[in-house]
Amino acid sequence: MIKNEERQLYAGPQSRWKELVFVFRIIGEFIRGFRALHFIGPCVTIFGSARFEEGHPYYKLAWEMGEAVSFLGFTVMTGGGPGIMEAANRGAKEAGGLSVGCNIRLPMEQKHNPYLDRFVTIDHFFVRKVMLFKYSYAFIMMPGGFGTMDEFFEALTLIQTGKIQNFPLIVMGTEYWAKLRELVDGMLKAGTISASDVRLLHYTDSVEEAAAFIAAAVQEFGIISPPSPLKILGEETLHGKTDVKVPTHRS
Repeated sequence: MIKNEERQLYAGPQSRWKELVFVFRIIGEFIRGFRALHFIGPCVTIFGSARFEEGHPYYKLAWEMGEAVSFLGFTVMTGGGPGIMEAANRGAKEAGGLSVGCNIRLPMEQKHNPYLDRFVTIDHFFVRKVMLFKYSYAFIMMPGGFGTMDEFFEALTLIQTGKIQNFPLIVMGTEYWAKLRELVDGMLKAGTISASDVRLLHYTDSVEEAAAFIAAAVQEFGIISPPSPLKILGEETLHGKTDVKVPTHRS
């Protein structure tokens, strides 16, 4: 069942007690997400629609992208659901890499896929997006709908405003996103974004090109090695191919 807490949150002021309880529930949700994902290693997050089924060309493209990201040594992070998310997780899993999902409770279409080494299910979109961004060194937008665009463009905004580092932002499916590219070019002409903002986006249909772009760009940042788990807290790391082929520090 989907709770009505978010509707209540956005419905104006509630009683002080209700709003305090909501804050503590959100804190608990963040803690649950952090504990689930703390030891997953450096990630690349792949966004995309839940509605493309196996056999669709975009499913195949996401599968190959997940595999390629895994070969770079990164954990593949997705929203944990079906469609593009399943395909990317599947590509990583079948390549021997690590596959992680941050799922969301919805009344339809979203249950975790079977190709996950670890997943956490979140109630609130804004908490989920923090998890999808926090552990990743690159973001890939596959074809998708409003949710895909919401997630990817929040990552873009975080980079544009300096809230996170200038991580690679890759748009895959040039035909699918052609109108979006025109819109972005129109924003540049109107002066609402700058040329440097446009250069943040890398468009391609090539898995090999996307993987090479990530590998080259991430050299600038280095990688933070994941912390060691504490058995006394019931913590454990994931086991898989996580030999990231870039330096293991940040400058």
